[in-house]
Amino acid sequence: MAFTPVFHSEWIKIRTLRSQVAALAMILVVTAVFSALASADTGGDDFDPLFAVFFGVTFGQIAAIAFGTTAVSSEFQGGALRLSLAAVPHRGRWFAAKATAIALPVFSVGLVTGAVTLVVGKAVLGAEADGLGGAEQARGVVGCAVYLTLMALLAAGLTAVLRSGVATLSIVIPFLLIVSFVVGDASNDLADLLPDRAGQVALHANWAGAMGPWTGLGVTALWAAAALAAGAWSVRRRDA
Repeated sequence: MAFTPVFHSEWIKIRTLRSQVAALAMILVVTAVFSALASADTGGDDFDPLFAVFFGVTFGQIAAIAFGTTAVSSEFQGGALRLSLAAVPHRGRWFAAKATAIALPVFSVGLVTGAVTLVVGKAVLGAEADGLGGAEQARGVVGCAVYLTLMALLAAGLTAVLRSGVATLSIVIPFLLIVSFVVGDASNDLADLLPDRAGQVALHANWAGAMGPWTGLGVTALWAAAALAAGAWSVRRRDA
């Protein structure tokens, strides 16, 4: 079977699940709300207006991760994967279609989320946002979409390896919300290579680390690619 019909079938699976549609909607809602709250606090010498605007991505990514996780974990329930592979015997093609069906909607919603978050954050910041240039704002919007997409794909790859949405979320979410900050406080150089901290460099106007915004997203892309490669290997080698 060609790639296009496989992708179409995977997209139908995703858009017909209410939990998936809700997760996409929550990416926008959570990101915008937490960005508005963060933009209301402009105190501190290290205040970064761009990151204040996009601070909500730290929490909105949880919805993106849940989206990627659920899209894959649903295949391991009730023998769904066996049916999928019966229709598409080429396991690599099926997994690539699944990853594409995850990436495209998250990226699309991520662009809308970035644009809405920028407008909301700037409105709350007021005069504090006057120093943001057009290039920085565009980078924030695009970086937001790319980062959310990569985190959703990373979660999808891990879920294919672990074959459990609960296990994936139990590992990834505490890592992002707790471990990453602990490692960051202990060693900035090491923390900069973590997928979340590297990718979020694109959301900063001021960054003292060695990586630039697109280099940081490249590091996150490597994490996502490694997870997807492991997931593809697991799908191809293990019984359905």
